[in-house]
Amino acid sequence: MIEFVDVVKSYTQGNKALNGVSMQIEDGEFCFLVGPSGSGKSTIIKLITGELKPTSGNVHVNGYSLERIRKREIPYLRRTVGVVFQDYRLISKMTVYENVAFAMRVVGAREREIKDRVPYVLELVGLSNKAGRHPGEMSGGEQQRLAIARALVNNPSMIIADEPTGNLDPQRSFEIMALLQEINNLGTTMLVVTHDQNLVKHFRKRVISINEGVVVNDGLEAFYGYEDK
Repeated sequence: MIEFVDVVKSYTQGNKALNGVSMQIEDGEFCFLVGPSGSGKSTIIKLITGELKPTSGNVHVNGYSLERIRKREIPYLRRTVGVVFQDYRLISKMTVYENVAFAMRVVGAREREIKDRVPYVLELVGLSNKAGRHPGEMSGGEQQRLAIARALVNNPSMIIADEPTGNLDPQRSFEIMALLQEINNLGTTMLVVTHDQNLVKHFRKRVISINEGVVVNDGLEAFYGYEDK
């Protein structure tokens, strides 16, 4: 579960990236997070993953209190949260299989676990026949599927997808969103940051709309809580 209670995040210049954000995302939910550039979306992601601590207020993520989390606890927190980036952040010298296996080795998984888990996840994202390819030999949609597989392989309770369709055409964007919904149907909490209004309208999930560091709307029509210029 993700819970923000009256969260303020100020940077050294005194600017408030978040100004009293309160929200709760239950286990197994699928939510979109929308808002114009500079509205505070990236700060929310960094708070959830433990990259930042709130200036005031409370942030609870999967049993951890982020305002008082210890450094040695952060790797354990991050095992519960998989992140999918818009720019993929794949390792070009590694194959598809090696990219996903590497994510497991980083957290100390045994080779037997890796051999069991990686093929299952590659099949789930539709890349079983690409295991020996390198990222540079794949389309943008396939690379994004690989990024999703890497985020999913350690069985996190939540996945954050940060503009996962930003570099894709409409058809591939729809396919990626359908994959994320399928993963959500298996029980993984999903938070998708996006500017794609058409996808939001099509999938009709809960939408948290943020503007100038404040939640301005929360619900099925929350995309329209701000005018994205």
